[in-house]
Amino acid sequence: MKILSRFFVLLCLIAVGLFSIATASTQHLPETTRLLRFPTTNGTQIVFCYAGELYTVGKEGGTARRLTSGPGYTSFARFSPDGTQIAFTSQYDGNTEVYVMPAEGGTPKRLTTSATLGRDDVSDRMGPNNIVMAWENTKPLVVFRSRMRSFNDFIGSLFAVGLDAELPHQLPVPRGGFVSFSPDDSKMAYNRVFREFRTWKYYRGGMADDIWIYDFKTGATEDLTNNPAQDIGPMWGPDNKIYFISDRDKRMNLFVVDLATKESKQLTHFTDFDIKFPSIGKDSIVFEQAGYIWRYDLATGQATLVPIEIKEDFDSGRGALVDASKHLESVNLAPDGERTIAVARGDLFSVPAKNGTPRNLSKTSGAHERDAVWSPDGKWIAYNSDVTGENELYVRSQDGKGEPQQITNGADTYYYAP
Repeated sequence: MKILSRFFVLLCLIAVGLFSIATASTQHLPETTRLLRFPTTNGTQIVFCYAGELYTVGKEGGTARRLTSGPGYTSFARFSPDGTQIAFTSQYDGNTEVYVMPAEGGTPKRLTTSATLGRDDVSDRMGPNNIVMAWENTKPLVVFRSRMRSFNDFIGSLFAVGLDAELPHQLPVPRGGFVSFSPDDSKMAYNRVFREFRTWKYYRGGMADDIWIYDFKTGATEDLTNNPAQDIGPMWGPDNKIYFISDRDKRMNLFVVDLATKESKQLTHFTDFDIKFPSIGKDSIVFEQAGYIWRYDLATGQATLVPIEIKEDFDSGRGALVDASKHLESVNLAPDGERTIAVARGDLFSVPAKNGTPRNLSKTSGAHERDAVWSPDGKWIAYNSDVTGENELYVRSQDGKGEPQQITNGADTYYYAP
């Protein structure tokens, strides 16, 4: 009973006394900003997502200018065929909806109105709802993937909506993901499955998609790539070719397939990180890779990193006093019941059961400590940390004195709960 009562006192102390300082990482960062996502281009301008907002920059890079500012997450911008407008997905009004605005910035106009779904978050493994995928080429219609009529939240269909914001109509395929249209809009290249937010690598199975061609005149459907790997993100080029990304060589790289010969060719050869979310413009393809934005020139066949800088006074970039007790991950009581180790906001805190002051043992603002446990004699704390960049096992003195000892090195698996 004595230990049990101390444990309840301990939890109260955690709730009122646990604080940590949130500081910006001191690690050296490259001159170009990373974590740039969902790019699109009109040939002279690149629009992309950073920190949940849209930014614009010239095709050669430079300091980007913010286009959007508001609550929620904004992403998946796509230029209109004439390059003067961008359609995008945003949460301005709470729901995840489709909007349009001038390419240089301005007041956004909402095009869709739909109910909030249980799987509406941007972090959902099948992607958020109402994702803008493309524009049609001959009509001012924005095409987006939505689950508004789906019996299963995993399945989405393709819809088109006009700039008048009238009711959208469903395209004549039962389900769809990435999509691109032929220059005359008589055909579309599309994926039937959208699983780009899932974390599985090298997947080969029933949900590994091909590039499909749908003919609006005849209603015929053709499997263009017919490959066991993931062939996704079709982009109808100006040269009777369709560009896409595939993990045929274990990494997502850029490929092209000739519509006349049906022959495929690999265009890029990245080996470290996948290409993600490509988008085609008049003369180039932009895509994200390793957190950067790259530009692939259709004429020269050269891929070039676009150096982009973000200069903003983000709140998250400044130090702040944070109540760590609101971010408690785990607690582990010492064998004698006198103290506990609490993990909160990625740091290790030693908290007394009755009298005393909690102390931060790790103080690693750029790393995440987790899964802390006491040794049987109460002298040591074992825990996992990614301070090296990989998740490794460490041991340190329970009083915080001395340096931690790294027990494992070069982990080839994920360590959990020592």
